[in-house]
Amino acid sequence: MPNFEFENSMGGIVVGVDEAGRGPWAGPVVAGAVVIADKNLPEELLTGLDDSKKLSATKREKLYKALFEAEKSGKIYLGVGEASAQEIDELNILQATFLAMNRAVKSLKIAPQSALIDGNRAPKNFPCPCQTLVKGDAKSLSVAAASIVAKVYRDHLMADLAKKYPAYGFEKNAGYGTALHQAGLENCGICPEHRRSYKPIQKYL
Repeated sequence: MPNFEFENSMGGIVVGVDEAGRGPWAGPVVAGAVVIADKNLPEELLTGLDDSKKLSATKREKLYKALFEAEKSGKIYLGVGEASAQEIDELNILQATFLAMNRAVKSLKIAPQSALIDGNRAPKNFPCPCQTLVKGDAKSLSVAAASIVAKVYRDHLMADLAKKYPAYGFEKNAGYGTALHQAGLENCGICPEHRRSYKPIQKYL
């Protein structure tokens, strides 16, 4: 279960950072950034926060709402950053992910002194010193919170894009290459949200 061990060892204002959406064929990559300013969080967050991939969609939605409630009471600070499909094509997915992380941290209403970043690669020119943490969303509560913010925010965004581009089932697959998505590509070709640099999309260009 994630805890505050890494935050405590770093000291000062620590931000947890994670992303969602590196694998899909369409839509932006999204990063979440979370500073837990008051560790006396509601029990729902202390015991419920975990790697977003381990949680049901219903549980993620509940935690997402609880995080924004905690932000209102000043216990935590939340930031979100995106890099578009076009930026992914121009930069590559890794650099676009770093750009989204940068934007997420810069959107915070507090300046962190250090960052815990999920994974094994750290962005260059980041707003503060950072430490990478493999499977960080299962180890650090800040990173777990960031993973939920990124995932749920992106799911909502893809559901909105589905209204504009209904052929691909974005509200169900979040841009991943499901059979429904592939059927939409066969019937309608690509839309502006598709990542043209991704191999599965190139055959539809």
